[in-house]
Amino acid sequence: MTVIPLGRARRSAVVGALSAGLFAGITGLVGCSSEDPDAGTNGMADLSAAKIHSQARAAADSVASVTVNADLVVKGQPYKIDMQLNSDGGTGKITDNGVSFRLLRVGDDVFMQADAALLKEGDKPAKPSKLSDKYVKVPEDDPKYKRLRAYTDKGDLLDMLLDLPGKLSKGDRSTVGSVRTIQLAAGNGDGGTIDVSLEGEPYPLRLVRAGGAGTLKLSDWGQSVTVEAPAKNEMVDFGEQLPKSTG
Repeated sequence: MTVIPLGRARRSAVVGALSAGLFAGITGLVGCSSEDPDAGTNGMADLSAAKIHSQARAAADSVASVTVNADLVVKGQPYKIDMQLNSDGGTGKITDNGVSFRLLRVGDDVFMQADAALLKEGDKPAKPSKLSDKYVKVPEDDPKYKRLRAYTDKGDLLDMLLDLPGKLSKGDRSTVGSVRTIQLAAGNGDGGTIDVSLEGEPYPLRLVRAGGAGTLKLSDWGQSVTVEAPAKNEMVDFGEQLPKSTG
């Protein structure tokens, strides 16, 4: 077989074609190696801030239950909320400047389980033996009833948490635990931020309040929460109204 030598022009064309193919292959590999930050997400990051907020609220309203854990600063004092809420009530603990009490609501009935530092009879602390592990039913006409009920009402609590002051804008991508999120900033961040899940349902997962006023985490969306009224032997009766020092 006779080998026909390639002319200079033809050799240049072949080399050029091979180089172009090699370059295309390399750039293709480079393109594949760069990760899409929104790959596998629910698409919330592509929406406007207002749309993300409305869908986050819709997702929150679509399930009956949520767990709220908050470390706040209220009037310069530490305030902690740990509540499990469902559509019929809630249960958990409130800590106000180091003094804690358990809070329970079943329907319209609100109960407190407090220690002697919080509940007093007149000007004297109630006897610890009387209050040990006991619940007090909060009368509906007591001035504290409405405020205490708000801590156990999922809808009311979400209204307070998710209605941030100022115009909303999209912030950075972040994470809450291992879950990817997109942040919403109110008033360019001066009004606080909300982290909305980019995985699965767009639940709100974290709220950072403005001015260093604390952080709230929302978790266990839709998981079962059981609330039951305490038995009679688990309660103590203070009459028509709680002592003035309570709550």
